[in-house]
Amino acid sequence: MTRKSRRLILISACGAVLALAVGLILSAMSGSIVFFRSPTEVAAQGVAPGTRFRLGGLVKDGSLQRGPDQTVEFAVTDTNATVQVAYRGLLPDLFREGQGIVAEGRLEPGGLFRADTVLAKHDESYMPREVADALKAQGRWQEGKGMVEKPAGTEPADASTAITDKTLGQRSER
Repeated sequence: MTRKSRRLILISACGAVLALAVGLILSAMSGSIVFFRSPTEVAAQGVAPGTRFRLGGLVKDGSLQRGPDQTVEFAVTDTNATVQVAYRGLLPDLFREGQGIVAEGRLEPGGLFRADTVLAKHDESYMPREVADALKAQGRWQEGKGMVEKPAGTEPADASTAITDKTLGQRSER
């Protein structure tokens, strides 16, 4: 065998090992990917109980109920659909009704979303871009005013305008 042949075989073997390693890493990570969904998507897609995902939207006014031992129940809405959420633990300081949140957890058979993590917006000008876009598409968000009442007689947006991105760290323009 010539030097050129040995070098080519070595490079090919290293490439194959690298491709195998990347394939195994991607395969292992596919089970831990968590998708970001709105309440409208949860209702429209019929998410199977036990599915782990992120639920994003606004905490519905009047829905917050605190229980014993740091248990909290509240509803998350995108103004078209609402999902009931149960959480046990300390809530972020900025968590309150009418604010944008993202909760990570699992959907239970009765439709209750059992959250194990709750994230709240971090300042007055922040709302996840996807939530703001979904509210704008529904006519419930106006630049500079934030949430507004939906005009009577308007049709709700379909599920294709709902929140679909997996990221949270974008600022919306107000």
